[in-house]
Amino acid sequence: MIIVGGPASNGMDDGISRFLSSTLLKTESKVFPDGESYIRIPGSVKDKEVVVVQSTFPEQDKRLMELFFLSETLRDMGATKIHAVVPYLAYSRQDRRFLEGEAISVKTVLRMMGQAGISSLTVVEPHHEEEMKYFPGQVRIISPYEDIAVELRKHVTDPFVLAPDRSALSRAERIAKIVGGDFSHIEKVRDKETGKTSIKGAPNVNLKEKDVILIDDVISTGGTMIQAAEFAYSKGAKNVIASACHVLLVGGAKDKLKEVGVKKIVGTNTIKNDPEVITVDISKTIALSL
Repeated sequence: MIIVGGPASNGMDDGISRFLSSTLLKTESKVFPDGESYIRIPGSVKDKEVVVVQSTFPEQDKRLMELFFLSETLRDMGATKIHAVVPYLAYSRQDRRFLEGEAISVKTVLRMMGQAGISSLTVVEPHHEEEMKYFPGQVRIISPYEDIAVELRKHVTDPFVLAPDRSALSRAERIAKIVGGDFSHIEKVRDKETGKTSIKGAPNVNLKEKDVILIDDVISTGGTMIQAAEFAYSKGAKNVIASACHVLLVGGAKDKLKEVGVKKIVGTNTIKNDPEVITVDISKTIALSL
């Protein structure tokens, strides 16, 4: 097995190749003056099974095109099988059509991966597992919450794990089993006229003097985490830590989280994180799944 590290592999290609004791080929890439991308794979992959590692944030469209170029080229070079590790899957949250004429973007992305020659795919915590049905091959889904929990355990003394909504409750339960303490979720209500959500409360919650861990799949603009942090402090929390698998932090989210009292932000290396994010390396977990 040969590991091919794409331009946005963020060092995960090094970790995977190290844990598997596999040859690593680093992709050569550049951007032409007109904005088009150049890709070259140095080395031979003929008659070899290949794992190509490429995340897709930031610059989602560019990173996806690089992945398609890599996959098609590997097929042309004679690779017997191409397995893609896409730690962060762009367009994962565009998985359904709410208005007539909207693109189901993740459907297009996953089908294009298959057309480019990718026969199997590993993704870390997609927005909804159901969307992976659009990929025409074998799919492995990695949920690295045990890895995240081991890191979180270092930063709390009296923890309470709080999911920012009901959909994240199973994540909170998995974290709580390792860090200790209770877990629950926040209940929200949505205004039918404005569409805005507000916090109704949280069942069986006593957060007084607790180290509250907020856990979700992704932190993007931070709006959900900000609401949850404010709620936790209103109930007497001592500290609040925001954690997620994918920590995008767009639109000034990091500063906004700090402003409401979030002490630490914890995420994985599915993307290249802000230096202030405590990053959990999940390369070994992915390598062991291959």
